[in-house]
Amino acid sequence: MNPATCIMPPLTGRMSRRRFLAVSGGAATAAALAACSGPETAASGTGSSSAAAKALTKIGLDYPFSQLPSYAPLVKLTTAAAKQRNVELITTNDAAVFDTQVSSLTAWIGQRIPAIVSFPMVFEATEKIAKQALDAGLIWVTYGGSLQNQSADIQFSFLASGALLGDAAAQWATESLGGKGKIAFLTDATIQLGRDRTKGMIDAFTKAAPGVEVVAQEQAIDPDTGLSKVKAILAKHPDLNLVLGVTDAAAYGGFKALQQAGRADDDAKTFVGGVDGAIPSLLALKQGTFYRASVALSPRDIAEAIVNVPLAVAAGTPNPSADLPVTLLKKTDTAKIDDLIAQGS
Repeated sequence: MNPATCIMPPLTGRMSRRRFLAVSGGAATAAALAACSGPETAASGTGSSSAAAKALTKIGLDYPFSQLPSYAPLVKLTTAAAKQRNVELITTNDAAVFDTQVSSLTAWIGQRIPAIVSFPMVFEATEKIAKQALDAGLIWVTYGGSLQNQSADIQFSFLASGALLGDAAAQWATESLGGKGKIAFLTDATIQLGRDRTKGMIDAFTKAAPGVEVVAQEQAIDPDTGLSKVKAILAKHPDLNLVLGVTDAAAYGGFKALQQAGRADDDAKTFVGGVDGAIPSLLALKQGTFYRASVALSPRDIAEAIVNVPLAVAAGTPNPSADLPVTLLKKTDTAKIDDLIAQGS
């Protein structure tokens, strides 16, 4: 193939969703990228790589949090997106255990899996593994944050998503509680995604609704932990009004805790909200319960990015990273809710 036909349009900064999909979203475009060949090029990103701009036929997706409701739909959609581009998708089975994640990634590097998309459980400790991948000439894409050693990353408006949820809850508290009441935050301090969402959520809410008492900030990202943490909070604060979670999974656990405590589904003085757009939360939102907000991601957009970003790196595209948008959903956003439920089913 004539190298001139493989030149991608110049980009500036991190790719927006629209620009990203325009550059590498379609199957025809991806096929053209895979057909490109040429001299080895350094990967765009903060790390370096000797991965050549050549056909990319296999991508490894390392998503360790398989206990989250979003995991199965994500793998299903990403497998389909990869197949459309004649790429094989393989996955790890880390069971949310960091030592297992390390073993899985080390094995992939030894097997020379050409492109790895990894959601690190411990970002700092994963730097060495990512460097090993780059030194071996592999593509390393960090999911859910950034590493110093990487070819590119996939993010999704971490700080903004938390702020959207905090602002929506604060507005509701002002209108429905007169700016008073009690709130509990389900947070995450373990990774960049969680820390940024937590900061955006708490800062936005406390600034806009300073009269609401913060009674708890508890680490929780999954439904079971959210359930147990909110049950414990309710034992001390049975009049709790709001629960906000850095994930919809954790927030949904809080939602169930409130229900089990006898809170009516349509209680006018209760607000639960989260981030991600997990199906159980979207269904509760659609049904008009006190689960009142979800800052949602498109599962299809995430799946496309998991495939397209490594393809863009392999093709030598400048600035191949992606930062995907989020949308605040309320019960009135029926069409959008239905679309996301269909994507994730």
